[in-house]
Amino acid sequence: MDEPPFLFSLFPFHLLRRLPMPPLSAYAVTAPGLEALTAAELTRLGVGTGDIEPGGVPFSTDPSGLYRANLELRTASRVLLRIGTFRAIAFNELEKQGRRLPWPSLLAPDAAVEFRVTCRKSRLYHDGAVAERLGRILAEQLPGIRIGKPAGESDDESSGAGSQLIVVRLFRDRCTVSLDSSGALLHRRGYRLATGKAPLRESLAAAMLLAAEWDPGRPLIDPMCGSGTIPIEAALIARRIPPGWRRGFAFERWPDFDPGLWARIRAEADGRIAPAAPSSVIGSDRDEGAIESAMANAERAGVASDINFRRAAISGLEVPPAPGWLVTNPPYGARVGERNRLRDLYAQLGNVARRRLPGWRVALLSPHPLLEGQTGLELAERLAFSNGGIRVRMMAGVVG
Repeated sequence: MDEPPFLFSLFPFHLLRRLPMPPLSAYAVTAPGLEALTAAELTRLGVGTGDIEPGGVPFSTDPSGLYRANLELRTASRVLLRIGTFRAIAFNELEKQGRRLPWPSLLAPDAAVEFRVTCRKSRLYHDGAVAERLGRILAEQLPGIRIGKPAGESDDESSGAGSQLIVVRLFRDRCTVSLDSSGALLHRRGYRLATGKAPLRESLAAAMLLAAEWDPGRPLIDPMCGSGTIPIEAALIARRIPPGWRRGFAFERWPDFDPGLWARIRAEADGRIAPAAPSSVIGSDRDEGAIESAMANAERAGVASDINFRRAAISGLEVPPAPGWLVTNPPYGARVGERNRLRDLYAQLGNVARRRLPGWRVALLSPHPLLEGQTGLELAERLAFSNGGIRVRMMAGVVG
């Protein structure tokens, strides 16, 4: 006998809201070489991570963890929310599965979106055609949506400002569709408007400090600070100021964004901020314009009072009495001068370190063993990544 039709309506649907939500599948995109540092950051946030992959770290979380990852990760480039993974060897399969994704609950009806599609070792290999088919589905389900031209594969080709980036990856016929929750790249902290000749991304500067195992209770010196990125990132770390404190994120435009939860997360982070850096942070450079830029950037970052910037050559290095860390990004030659001319600069850095910084830890970026060898210091590789298209290694050691 069939159940009476009204019986189903007696189910207490309001109780479904109390059931635990399934974890969100997320992915922290990193510059290749920084994956282990980002995984360690996620662990410190209490987030469970999966196996590290080239260029990123998968993790499971809830909305709180997704918000906090964007606010607090210092070494990541983006945080993606994975919304679907399926097999697609033909466009009809792509369209069928694409229509099953819950687009109306993910995007505002009048959102501006752009696709970034990569196809590797798959029968669907035309990234523009993939973006076109998925864009057609969005237009069907959300008639007011605005679809921009497909973004390039490079992160730098889209700031994400004002538009929602949808990342589609086809690899071995498996299609993964993700929403970018970050918006502008996470290294864009919002403070650096003035840059020097060879600027170091904020996320890479933070990676250097973390990989060097800098103790914020000890002094830090950057004798070639340029626009001040390393000292500013050090001051942010020392004061526990979240790197995303002065910027917005794409998830704030999502239909299910929880402003109350976001306000609580920011309030908790605000309560952890220290009033001042516990030890000296010093940035110097021989270029007066660079020091002016560094001071302006530090002011925008809210850490101007925590950093002592001064114009000085390496030979005029100001050294605090207590041993600490020297962390710097010297010129590479390929971008700001000839390599042979820089040999003397690296040699001078090593001479000053041996003469005035015994017992200090040193970490520097180097594009070539010839240059780092000129320092005469015993250094070992800690990191390897690309900076401005140039492959560099972070070399670190203790001054004997």
